[in-house]
Amino acid sequence: MRKLALRDEILLQIDKAARYIGGEVNAVMKNKEDVDIRFAMAFPDVYEIGMSNLGMMILYDMFNKRDDVWCERLFSPWTDLDKIMREKHIPLFTLESQDPVKEFDFLGITLGYEMCYTNVLQLLDLSGIPLLAKERTEDDPLVIGGGACAYNPEPLAPFFDLFYIGEGEMVYGALFDAYKANQKAGGSRQDFLLKAAQIPGIYVPSLYEVTYKEDGTIKSFQPKYENVPEKVEKQLVIDMDKDYNKLEAPVVPHIKATQDRVTLEIQRGCIRGCRFCQAGMIYRPTRERDIETLKESARIMLQKTGHEEISLSSLSSSDYSHLKEIVNFLIDEFRDEAVNISLPSLRIDAFALDVMSKVQDVKKSSLTFAPEAGSQRLRNVINKGLTEEDILHGAGEAFKGGWNQVKLYFMLGLPTETEDDMKGIAHLAQKIAETYYEVVPKEQRKGKVQINVSTSFFVPKPFTPFQWAPMFREEDFIEKAKVVKNEIRSQLNQRSIRYNWHEPDVTVLEGFLARGDRRCADVILKAYEKGALYDAWSESFHYDIWKEAFKETGVDIEFYTLRERSTDEILPWDFIDAGVTKKFLIREWEQAKAETVTPNCRQKCSGCGVLKYKGGVCCESKN
Repeated sequence: MRKLALRDEILLQIDKAARYIGGEVNAVMKNKEDVDIRFAMAFPDVYEIGMSNLGMMILYDMFNKRDDVWCERLFSPWTDLDKIMREKHIPLFTLESQDPVKEFDFLGITLGYEMCYTNVLQLLDLSGIPLLAKERTEDDPLVIGGGACAYNPEPLAPFFDLFYIGEGEMVYGALFDAYKANQKAGGSRQDFLLKAAQIPGIYVPSLYEVTYKEDGTIKSFQPKYENVPEKVEKQLVIDMDKDYNKLEAPVVPHIKATQDRVTLEIQRGCIRGCRFCQAGMIYRPTRERDIETLKESARIMLQKTGHEEISLSSLSSSDYSHLKEIVNFLIDEFRDEAVNISLPSLRIDAFALDVMSKVQDVKKSSLTFAPEAGSQRLRNVINKGLTEEDILHGAGEAFKGGWNQVKLYFMLGLPTETEDDMKGIAHLAQKIAETYYEVVPKEQRKGKVQINVSTSFFVPKPFTPFQWAPMFREEDFIEKAKVVKNEIRSQLNQRSIRYNWHEPDVTVLEGFLARGDRRCADVILKAYEKGALYDAWSESFHYDIWKEAFKETGVDIEFYTLRERSTDEILPWDFIDAGVTKKFLIREWEQAKAETVTPNCRQKCSGCGVLKYKGGVCCESKN
């Protein structure tokens, strides 16, 4: 029987003690004496958030299929337990064995969003691992990062021994084999890092040197040794049926997770090419999973988890070739079990009314669409590929299908944005509200229409055509939100339209972290030392701490946020080959300024560079 790391009296003091005890359905237990590698897989946020991360679940399952590896999970302790662990000197532990993280060979940290960076330091700190990689010894776990934020690892570079660039299914096996070989040969930590750097997709920050110009921009970024590659190439699954790790028995959380359901990944990548969207660029090309494989996976996962909901996961569900078939299958197959079907990431121009009406029979809820911009001009700039006619027609079809609640997501602060573009958000919401009353007869209406408008503020991300774009100051973002709010108040259907917006201070900091270089690590460390933690949570975010950190480190946030970059500037992430070429991104940046739309990948190849992978949509037969 396992001995829990936390005594009963501590578990009784803290909120949601089930976060820390492990022992869930489908959790993998092994004898640590029978494995060669112990891997602690961490998510730098609370249990409920981390347990909803599909990538983490896929890798957990994949690693544990190896007899020589035991992969265990851990998450950031919430602030109540964090305080107790520090006071009582309790080391951070994994859920499965309840052993201290310090005893493991690897600590792998998923980097899904920038606002978790101080939590990364919390994980290291509570584990008793030196925060700076250069201060670690042979007795410390190797700290490796992966996920979307690893596509600009530089703000975190001093804290990590390695980063994995790309999709985890491909080269972790080679990394584990290299580790075992190095251990057998009696090699040092440095010996392993040198070998790891030669594995495609593995980036070892300590093996590269950065120099800067007088104006603060990067002068050079070079490997220190001959056998270390100048470019780190992203790794991705090409054959989604052969190479993809088929997750069959995901761990079932003890408490309700953010995504408390079976997640069925139907495809990776996106054909659309929205110029603000990092995921749409770094996960190219679009690769679909086989429909029959998906059906079998759905049966197995629902059976092995007992979940009553299944979500079809993808960046753009509507673009999956067999969407109607898989939805109809799920409805027919699990009708008697009342399994709810969740369809996120639908495009309003590809609305399948017959399919969605069947989904509504199981559970009625509001529909979510993301026009992103209020005017056609700005939608062309961002390459959204949606006309107002598409939006109003799709909304009308939804209203005819029985919905009367719609959520609309927009961004403020996009490149070239004007006041008319901002006001266009209110006008579009008004037109959608009008559409409801035009297409649904009075006797068939289920109450008034409700339009929930939400705006976030634009953050330029690496490997997007907007990576060179400037941002705005906090006060500028607030003024933009006020323009939308005042315009909504002037609409005839204002009572049917609700409006909320994202916090601008968080947005500005996210922009700093998204495009930062190694010098930004000083700010992250200082902010953490001053108490910054759980910055992604509004109740825990204290911007004053970060302002003090900037002041004390002498780092100018506006150098990273307000400045438009030249296309010939060396960017902190230029050493990574993410598939899409810089030439393509520059062309798209110019197309944006010209308000020109680029066709999606199925309409016409735009020559982005990912054809070299010889798979996915790039190799579909074109009529």
